[in-house]
Amino acid sequence: MIKKILIANRGEIALRILRACREMGIKTVAIHSTADRDLKHVRLADESVCIGPPSSADSYLNVPAIISAAEVTDADAIHPGYGFLSENADFAERVVTSGFIFIGPKAETIRMMGDKISAKAAMLASNVPCVPGSDGGIPESDDDCKKMANEIGYPIIVKATSGGGGRGMRTIFREEDLIESIQLTKTEAKTAFGNDVLYMEKFLQKPRHIEFQVLADKHGNAIHLCERDCSMQRRHQKVVEEAPAPGITEKQRETMGKRLAEACKKIDYHGAGTFEFLYEDEEFYFIEMNTRLQVEHTVTEEITGVDLVKQQIMVAAGEKLTVPSNLKPRGHAIECRINAEDSQNFLPSPGKVTRYHAPGGLGVRVDSHLYGDYSVPPYYDSMIGKLITHGEDRETALARMRGALTEMIIEGIKTNIPLHLRILDDPAFKQGGSNIHHLEKMLKKS
Repeated sequence: MIKKILIANRGEIALRILRACREMGIKTVAIHSTADRDLKHVRLADESVCIGPPSSADSYLNVPAIISAAEVTDADAIHPGYGFLSENADFAERVVTSGFIFIGPKAETIRMMGDKISAKAAMLASNVPCVPGSDGGIPESDDDCKKMANEIGYPIIVKATSGGGGRGMRTIFREEDLIESIQLTKTEAKTAFGNDVLYMEKFLQKPRHIEFQVLADKHGNAIHLCERDCSMQRRHQKVVEEAPAPGITEKQRETMGKRLAEACKKIDYHGAGTFEFLYEDEEFYFIEMNTRLQVEHTVTEEITGVDLVKQQIMVAAGEKLTVPSNLKPRGHAIECRINAEDSQNFLPSPGKVTRYHAPGGLGVRVDSHLYGDYSVPPYYDSMIGKLITHGEDRETALARMRGALTEMIIEGIKTNIPLHLRILDDPAFKQGGSNIHHLEKMLKKS
């Protein structure tokens, strides 16, 4: 069994991993930048190592520094959390070749699923439905690109094979805009990802974002743990997530879940992962797989009772899954991402937290590294916590979320709590099943 884990991340996810390790009797090593000396998990970890200055490139993305920290502390394994190096195949490979256990899938699996073209090919081979589009990269010839777009049917979307987070993609509604849009997207992709290969797909106009959580071990066992709805998005960034997804039937859940469990076996996947889909007219269309823990893993934990971080660690240690394959969702869970930002203009709001009170009560969970007098640094993502509620049905979960948001106190900085309260009061959100464009349209009306 793994005896010591180095946590290669920061903030609430680092604290989440530390708590799971404590329950399992595993010692922890916290790495941190000079700006993060006062992070809660740094204070609570068995050991801590400063690996560089505030810049992510010089600290949390500094692979030699992370490996050195693991070496000097005699860690057995490295958990990447999410973001930073969590889906970096070269990092996963370096961890293993340096003699440590990488808590995640194999490097070659990360590499295959991180490339949109090879990921789509793998899913088609596993009988997983994909968005109609190119089988590989788009043609070099302008005329061939136009022909392909016409065969798919406008509107179409061009995406970078290495893209993510809403970057490296453009929607095109008319043939006369096609070539210029392709060139602009190529330039953007080359700058952002170092790879300008693009692919083309049909643009679904009013889809929902539905994703399935999976777990797979090294003994040929793979299961799904229901689906999540992540359609409330702003600029391709998730704001509110819930599980199970409103309107998805048990038959749909089981059909897709079984296909995805089989897909995990075919690609020899190990650990926790998420298959993301666009869902329109009762059809699922695969868009990508995240080969790591998701921010919104919490809602799946609430409706299944499964600790996903513990399962990740156990799988990495070579143990078999301890989760039954016939899990049914229990009640409903909702997560609101709490960000240090102005809810009107969405500008980041770093600074000192002068007062902090976490809500509580039945069915209320707070995953956050905040505490009174903590200073939110300006160098990293603005998310400072996640508020999760669970109830026997969606209405109860929503009522608990509304109460928890009004009870939560964070002073000294601005947060997006007012935005979440607006979303909860939105009639379409209350009804459930909104598409991915709904939040943007709601914000434009205000």
